Amino acid sequence: MIDNAQIPHFIKYMGSKREILDRIHFAIEMLNVDSEWFCDLFAGTSVVGGSLKHLKNVQVNDIQIYSSIFANTYFSNYKECANSNELTRIKDRVLALINEFDLRYPELNYDYSKVKDFDLLIKFESEQQKFINKDFEIGFSLFTKYYSGTYWSSNQCKWIDSIRAIAEEYKGLPEYYAILSSLMFAMSYASQSTGHFAQYRDVTKSNMNDILIYRNKNIWNLFAKKFQEIISIIDTNSNFENRITTLDYVDCLRIIEENSIVYADPPYTNVHYSRFYHALETLVKYDHPPIKYKGRYREDRHQSPFDIKTEVKNAFRLLFKGVRERNSHLILSYSNNGMITLDEILHLGKLEFGNEYAVDVKSEDYIHMKMGRVDEYQMDVKELIISYKRL
Repeated sequence: MIDNAQIPHFIKYMGSKREILDRIHFAIEMLNVDSEWFCDLFAGTSVVGGSLKHLKNVQVNDIQIYSSIFANTYFSNYKECANSNELTRIKDRVLALINEFDLRYPELNYDYSKVKDFDLLIKFESEQQKFINKDFEIGFSLFTKYYSGTYWSSNQCKWIDSIRAIAEEYKGLPEYYAILSSLMFAMSYASQSTGHFAQYRDVTKSNMNDILIYRNKNIWNLFAKKFQEIISIIDTNSNFENRITTLDYVDCLRIIEENSIVYADPPYTNVHYSRFYHALETLVKYDHPPIKYKGRYREDRHQSPFDIKTEVKNAFRLLFKGVRERNSHLILSYSNNGMITLDEILHLGKLEFGNEYAVDVKSEDYIHMKMGRVDEYQMDVKELIISYKRL
């Protein structure tokens, strides 16, 4: 049984495997192979790789940079390098930046705690959304410019920008990853969207009170709670190695250790993760990217071939080919309502693996959180775990 208390939760994440970690560990055991390395190929929040850090050498990979922040957080040893006094120092430095921002732009303060009527709320939101056209003559103002009045209020954005600025003082240290992971947690739970950043909600009279709840959430309090949790429980005292990469899955498979156990959890649908979590990528890169559409997406966001109907079969072929060429084993998570069917996956696997691999399929009911993509909050699916063992 996995002790989830030792694996902190960082963000609301579509398709997270946190709830089925026991099943994944069981699938690894059932392979019954002598493999020194485990590769979490599409890591997302890196929870699968993080849950194995005391059991195997682990490589965690995802093409999204924010995933590497979570991985580095899981694989740091905070019990040896961090203490609770650090949080006080961080807050003092953040407050200094907040005060500097407020002195420079006092007219940009919007007090949502005083909003009682719909017209004032609309006024607040529309004025802040126009900050995208404003030139801020102060450093670390990206989120205030890009996202005020959208997923977060301008006040929340100032705190996001200021905490992100102080993170730079810890670059190269484990605290850097704890700060960014805690900040992404705060962003996730303060956002007025439906659990992701594909699109923020327009204010209506029916959702006004709910949006005000999120507009009044305190970024610092959410951040501080998660930071304290991270530094108090995460340690990585073990004899095992770890590697963290941000590669396309085909490139990653070329450099994994031979005889690895590869865990692949590719996207199931035509919804690109880079659309749902673009704000996290921008937080980490902090590169002032060109943005477009209502959701204010990065123009350079990655689009996976597993999300594209005309490319998904070849994407699976390349996955199987990469595993075979490194003489490795594969555990594949997929869904019965994915882009291709189980029969199609097994056919592609047979073509690539031939008789060199034994295949096993397990199917279990699973509640998939839809993160607000349609009217229903969740739906029942069958989670497929398909194992390919090299003979």
